Amino acid sequence: MADAGNRPKTLNFNVGVLGHVDSGKTSLARALSSTASTAAFDKNPQSKERGITLDLGFSAFTVPFPEHLSINCEERKYDSLQFTLVDCPGHASLIRTIIGGAQIIDLMMLVVDVVKGMQTQTAECLLIGQLTCSNMVVILNKVDLLPSDKRQGAIDKMTKRMHKTLEGTRFKGCPVIAVAAKPGGPEAPDTEEAQGISELIELLKSQAFLPQRDPSGALLMAVDHCFSIRGQGTVITGTILQGSVNVNDTVEIPALKVTRKVKSIQMFRKPVPSAMQGDRVGVCVTQFDPKLLERGVVCTPGSLRTLYAAVISVQKIEYYRGVLSSRAKFHITVGHETIMARISFFHRVPPENQNGKQCSDSFSFDLEFHHLDEYLTCPGDGERQEVQQWALLEFERPVTCPPLCLVIGSRLDSDIHGNTCRLAFHGKLLEGFEDKNYTETALPRLKISKDKQKEGAVERVTDDYTVIGRNLFKKETNLQLFVGLKVTLSTGENGTIEGGFGQSGKIKIRIPEGLKEETKQLLSSSSKKKGKGGTKNEPSKSEETKLDSQPVTIHLNFKRYVYDPHKKMVQSKHS
Repeated sequence: MADAGNRPKTLNFNVGVLGHVDSGKTSLARALSSTASTAAFDKNPQSKERGITLDLGFSAFTVPFPEHLSINCEERKYDSLQFTLVDCPGHASLIRTIIGGAQIIDLMMLVVDVVKGMQTQTAECLLIGQLTCSNMVVILNKVDLLPSDKRQGAIDKMTKRMHKTLEGTRFKGCPVIAVAAKPGGPEAPDTEEAQGISELIELLKSQAFLPQRDPSGALLMAVDHCFSIRGQGTVITGTILQGSVNVNDTVEIPALKVTRKVKSIQMFRKPVPSAMQGDRVGVCVTQFDPKLLERGVVCTPGSLRTLYAAVISVQKIEYYRGVLSSRAKFHITVGHETIMARISFFHRVPPENQNGKQCSDSFSFDLEFHHLDEYLTCPGDGERQEVQQWALLEFERPVTCPPLCLVIGSRLDSDIHGNTCRLAFHGKLLEGFEDKNYTETALPRLKISKDKQKEGAVERVTDDYTVIGRNLFKKETNLQLFVGLKVTLSTGENGTIEGGFGQSGKIKIRIPEGLKEETKQLLSSSSKKKGKGGTKNEPSKSEETKLDSQPVTIHLNFKRYVYDPHKKMVQSKHS
């Protein structure tokens, strides 16, 4: 556990800067910052060419500790508040990076171009914010581009519009402030001073709160940058998501399957003996190739699991227009990785759980579930009307992630310039499968069934208690799987499949209560009309065509467990 006595008296507060491409996020972060950390301001050469953020940039500025926070933290005397700015890219194809950044922020700054207003990516950023953060400030940037005589009117109009947009979200009534982070645009000389930044800093101070920080538990650190220092080791920079780290601790790099000793720790270039949840740090460990870990996680040895598949709770994002189909592939962001996975939806429909009281944690291997061909959306106002559903994700490659972490499914291959939301669903990881052979070792525990129906016809009566049926099964079907299942005749009698009859998929059905007189007459008159020429068990062509209009049909309802290796058939309750 981190020693609070040796820690600097600075509280770290992570602020995510999200928004549409070219809304001026990086300029805003630059205007706010006094200290740039190693990852700050787009080290990526491709980004410099295009003038947009390609990776999560981090920078920070420190202010005196706000009065309203001092009252609430008697036990910890801080003298300053450090705002760490996480500048997330807005470029559409890089949405996976935004999701990676959004999981480590306390407050979100949504940057909106005051001239253009809400755009597709702005809406996607807002959605990610809703899933990952509970506090937001909206920044209307580039007010210098508005004609000075109409400026205030345009700002008021856009402020009103933003409040209306946010009305149905968790950010209803959040502050909206107007600034010009880089008057004249990115190419303009730096001589012109940014407008509204002092007011923004005051607003951020007023919105700051004491984040829940807990140094206990296993270490989990989100890594965003990695580099070597000759003679010292490899420096990993990132944000501690949970737990704490001390000098001389051993940490694991799960992606490389190696452990390394912590040689030193820095927080914004100041050496510290330890760091805890919420801190942004540089950790120097014994040497490894930094190119192998540009982005990922570092943790307490053995605390993370590498999964081949997982069961998640799932909820569709209301703005996603596509259908969520089982067997489809989606981009899955889990932990700090985005990978492709095949999805299969399922739900639970026992009578006792139809009062809407189910929650995502009510998944259990002991329960019975039904397979869904696609995600069920129930008619009604809002998402609350939806049935609780789960999904099995089968990853294209193993993924390392913490337990119960957020999962976001998206279609990042859809048109990046299209005016559609590409975020499809979100949920929580409930169960993970670590065995490479999970289809044989773990999936059979999942009791997910598919309802099946088959219909055939009574070909003839053997005696008062036995009939021969056909057209229910193909010639090659293993009829032993169906022996003992109950069937119903269209005339009302109940029967049981006793076995096969002949070689062509026909079955012998036992009717325990015996056939009704009218059924026997119906079948007797029907058989007299049949053509001749068939062998004992094989009907002639003319007989085969007439069987289609056979007056007595056979109905079989059963279910099959999707992951049962024995492919056993089970009677449905309504048979």
